[in-house]
Order: sequence, then structure tokens, then C-alpha cells
Amino acid sequence: MQPKLTLVGAGPGDGELITLKGIRALQKADVVLYDDLANATLLDFAPAHCLKMYVGKRAGKPSKAQDEINTLIVRLATQHGHVVRLKGGDAYVFGRGFEERTYALDHGISCEVIPGVSSSIAVPAAQGIPVTCRGVSESFWVITGTTRSGGMSKDMELAVQSDATVVVLMGLNKLQDICALYVRNGKANLPMAVIQNGTRTGEQCVVGQVWEIPSLVAAQGVGAPAVIVLGEVVALHKAYLPAYLQSLQLACI
Repeated sequence: MQPKLTLVGAGPGDGELITLKGIRALQKADVVLYDDLANATLLDFAPAHCLKMYVGKRAGKPSKAQDEINTLIVRLATQHGHVVRLKGGDAYVFGRGFEERTYALDHGISCEVIPGVSSSIAVPAAQGIPVTCRGVSESFWVITGTTRSGGMSKDMELAVQSDATVVVLMGLNKLQDICALYVRNGKANLPMAVIQNGTRTGEQCVVGQVWEIPSLVAAQGVGAPAVIVLGEVVALHKAYLPAYLQSLQLACI
């Protein structure tokens, strides 16, 4: 038995958006530690003898601390062999994958990283929103909505000054603050989208302009997990023009 850790990006939510290499790793797993955003159907690829353990994190709910997960990886790899750490999206995009890899290597556990399809790109794309588009957006930012301290990332102050597309992950609880920042910087009319459960059953998408998004999100009951997209590319969404025209009508009443 050779202790090993494989970090597998599970993709944005749809179980079919995992890579073939990720599936092959699951088929050879002795243990699977899976996150909240990893599609549970992927566990069916693991062998019958495989130990499957949920170690997900969700804001406002009890969850294992990262130090506990690190220790668990090493203990289970030593006891059982091959541990697959199944993470939503890509393990290296706000997934703490590098921390887990470093801890495992420091404890003599070999490690492989299998990249995943990041929700920062895939979720907007599935809604018909390109994060870049010739003549519209030349680049994009991916920013965490909530830092370790619980505040809004300072990078948002820089991003609001750019013409780039800005994608915010784990930021729904900071939606009011994000929109207020854009309004203060003269971008109240910038196109914006909030996409809940991207690529999954029950996906919801709200599009509009920055100034109205908080009220639209509240009215439609959109919640976490959600991807926030700010930028002119959102105007390419099929629902943007009708939503914009409707907001103009409401403003004239």
C-alpha cells in the first residue's frame, strides 16, 4: 500500500463536466474526501470498498476546519492508501488545494494534481456570457468575494477601476457591498449577472444593471452558491436587453 493524495477538480457542478483523468482517479480511490460543491453523482465512479467522507464547507454552517482536513488526508492516506480529494471547480482556484498538497508532501505523502473546469469561466459560459469577447472585453479578473477575515477583498477596489470582466466567487453575502462600490465609482449602469447553481439542475440567472441587482436577486430568491459577473460582456446574455428595457419602463413610472 502506497500512501497517495490526488487533488481532483470536480468541475462547476454538472457531473459530466469532470475530466476523464479525474474519473480515472476516482476509479482507483481507496478514500474520497468530497466538498460541498462536488456533484454527489461522481461518487458512483469510486470502487465499492472506497470510504467516502463529506468534508464540505458552506458559509454559516458547521464544517471541518482546514487544519482538520489536512490532518485527515495524511491519516487516511497512511491507513488506506490512495486518497482522492474531490473539490468543486478547480482545486487551485480558491479551493485551498495548494495548502493540502503542501501539507501532504511535508508528511511524506506523494501528491498528484488533476485540474478541473473552473466555475469562474464555465458558469458564465453555460449562460451564454463569455468572460472575454473581441471588442468588448480583453481580460478578466477572478476575485474571492469574502476573505479569510470575512471582509470584502481589497482587490475589488482595483477591479472596479478596470474595464475587464470581473468574476466574483463566494461573494453573494457581499453583494450589497460590491454593488455599492461600483455605484460609488460611477458604474451603476454596468451590466451584471448573478448565477446560482451554475450548470446544475435548478440553475437561476439574474441579469440587469449594478444599481438594481440586489433588489432583483432578493425578489427572485437567488441564493448561494452563486457566481457574480460584472462587465459589458453580460449585455451579450439573451435576457439582458429585455431586462434593461423593463428597468427603463419602471424608471419612467
